[in-house]
Amino acid sequence: MEEDKIREPLLKKKYYDNCPGCKVDQAKEQNQNLSILNLAIIWMLVLSASLPISSLFPFLYFMVRDFNIAKTEADISSYAGYVGSAFMLGRGLTSVLWGIISDRYGRKPVLVIGIITIVIFNTLFGLSTSLWMAIVTRFLLGSLCGVFGPVKAYASELFREEHQAIGLSTVSAAWGIGLIIGPALGGYLAQPTEKYPHLFLKGSFWDKFPYFLPCFIISGLALVAAIVCIWIPETLHNHNGNRKSIDDAEALENGNSGGGKDSKIQKNENLLRNWPLMSAILVYSVFALHDVAYQEVFSLWAVSPRRLGGLTFTTDDVGNVLSISGFALIIYQITLYPYVEKAFGPINLARISGLLSIPLLQSYPFIAMLSGLTLFILISIASVLNSLLSITIITGLFLIQNREGGS
Repeated sequence: MEEDKIREPLLKKKYYDNCPGCKVDQAKEQNQNLSILNLAIIWMLVLSASLPISSLFPFLYFMVRDFNIAKTEADISSYAGYVGSAFMLGRGLTSVLWGIISDRYGRKPVLVIGIITIVIFNTLFGLSTSLWMAIVTRFLLGSLCGVFGPVKAYASELFREEHQAIGLSTVSAAWGIGLIIGPALGGYLAQPTEKYPHLFLKGSFWDKFPYFLPCFIISGLALVAAIVCIWIPETLHNHNGNRKSIDDAEALENGNSGGGKDSKIQKNENLLRNWPLMSAILVYSVFALHDVAYQEVFSLWAVSPRRLGGLTFTTDDVGNVLSISGFALIIYQITLYPYVEKAFGPINLARISGLLSIPLLQSYPFIAMLSGLTLFILISIASVLNSLLSITIITGLFLIQNREGGS
């Protein structure tokens, strides 16, 4: 009896009837099981948002060539770089703004706006007839798609603490798979009248817009995700109590009587002084630059002719390599990663993966000296290893940011 009394919470958590965040917290308290449906929804949201980022890379070289703006063949890659970087420029300029909006008005509206943005501007990008139209549509797509920041907060708020690791790993896995499957779709579906002449006839709409099909397929998936967003719960608290009673209850249960409010204020004031958190953010920023640059450079390098230092791959070849990487990544994330993370921890695992990435990337120029089946096999193995190491680093940094930011 004494033990039962001790285990009872000193202050019962108070939930507000009209607060969506309280409803989510109450549901988490009542149901300790992991919601597979919520995981699937987050997976679809992140996948829909990450597919357009890299889907253009296999055909971007040919798309810019068809714009007839490059004076020499070597200039095509330069113009392609402008189109490829427009998305990230827009995203970099507005990411903080979308985070502020999600904190003030809710995660759900930001997620819905971001997914609808993909439906509109990714479709328009597939219809681009000039370099400037391609750059503007990509820039607007990056500027108005504020999904990636809020969805990480959403995943950490939607699941119980013991399930947050798998929730955040789902975000990073869907992100990584989207960056791999996106180019695969672009490689297989671009220029359909040349690859599938029996299905897509010469002189048809698909011949006039040869790069629309992959954009159309991705926009269709985003439309399905936008419809699914209607049923996702909001996790932001919107009552005047500012979660005061909930924070106090958690503080008392943890033995910190009366310290909940003070610790919360201190955490908000010293956020920039939280070196473990800020260092994790800085490392993620550096690695994000590496990861996105690799995705763009690899595809352009693979399809470039040998005389310019490329591999002379077709878009189908690029799609095959990245499809193998995507399949390996799914298997790794489902089967091996949880055990590896428990054995080494996110920090050590990110360090080990970062060190292994250095010699792997240095091996690419030597692999390029090969040809035929040997080249395809080795470049596929290198791509698989790079994908596994990248997703390991990203997931580890997500976990560190979530733990340090919530501590």
